[in-house]
Amino acid sequence: MKIRPLHDRVIVKRLEEKEKTKGGIIIPDSAKETPAEGKVIAVGPGKKEDGKLEAMAVKVNDTVIFSKYAGTEIKVDGEDLLIMREEDILGVLEK
Repeated sequence: MKIRPLHDRVIVKRLEEKEKTKGGIIIPDSAKETPAEGKVIAVGPGKKEDGKLEAMAVKVNDTVIFSKYAGTEIKVDGEDLLIMREEDILGVLEK
């Protein structure tokens, strides 16, 4: 199944939090926080402002940071994804 976001919506797959710290301490699952970092899977066409289509600032495969409680969790083909508005994305990580 494929999913295509509408308007200014973005579909994001959360990145897994690291199992170890830089110092080598292993973090148990119960102590991990929900990651606020993810990879953009799909992007809508953009938002209409005054009759003009405003282009999206993010694109597919961007790694983004978003607010902790942003978006709605959905499950597509057994994969957990988030669908959120572009405004919920705080920034794009540059490599």
